[in-house]
Amino acid sequence: MPFTDIGSLVLVGAGKMGGAMLHGWLKKGMNPKAVAIVDPHIGSEAFSMLIEYSVTHYKDAADIGAPADVVVLAVKPQQMGEALPALKRVVGPSTLVVSIAAGTTLANLAAALGDGPIIRVMPNTPAQVGQGMSVAVGNAAVTEAHRRVVLSLLNAIGKSAWVNDESLIDAVTGVSGSGPAYVFLLVEAMAAAGEKAGLAPDLAMLLARQTIVGAGALLAGVQTDVGTLRKNVTSPGGTTAAALAVLMGEGGWQGLIDAAVAAAAQRSHELAG
Repeated sequence: MPFTDIGSLVLVGAGKMGGAMLHGWLKKGMNPKAVAIVDPHIGSEAFSMLIEYSVTHYKDAADIGAPADVVVLAVKPQQMGEALPALKRVVGPSTLVVSIAAGTTLANLAAALGDGPIIRVMPNTPAQVGQGMSVAVGNAAVTEAHRRVVLSLLNAIGKSAWVNDESLIDAVTGVSGSGPAYVFLLVEAMAAAGEKAGLAPDLAMLLARQTIVGAGALLAGVQTDVGTLRKNVTSPGGTTAAALAVLMGEGGWQGLIDAAVAAAAQRSHELAG
């Protein structure tokens, strides 16, 4: 769906994620005059957008005069209780509400904002560089047109998918929502191992960091499945095979990742109450 067909949009919360989303939307052609930001403490990413595109900024949602076509909630979960009551002026019966707050369920949102169309989204931080992964789920009031709107918004900051069962958001959180931290931890671990093997700290970090960056670019740039990509690096009886025998053996990565994803999913479920 072209951004020109989305209508008026109010972004509530303009920190790192909200600012990244706004940046993606404006770069993809959203009309700056159709966008308003509500945030008393706007982040640097969004502030630069205000200056470059002259986007309207409000410190309080109560200052907005009429309901918006779309309201995107990008506040931190702990701020949601304070933010929701103030939105009644900008959320009308037909307003599409999109929330990226972890742990805030569709039922929680409907209790505060009414039974209109509401979509819950789990994004991740690579959205800051246009490489995010976002998964969405909607309530019973969401139509195919609403889905097209939100997928257009999400595709401006990376890739997106849709699920029909809200409980799956917990698993999504464990895999992609929290997943970037697993990759960053891998970089730290590889660099630390390089140091222990005798490399200078700066060189060890460069090797680890660029290896992950390069592997990710290769993964994005070819259609080859990941198992084949792994095998392409692994000569029988070679150095990579020796390393993988450790990583894929008893007590290796698969069990650790299974446990990590399960722990994140469980915590996501607990936060949702």
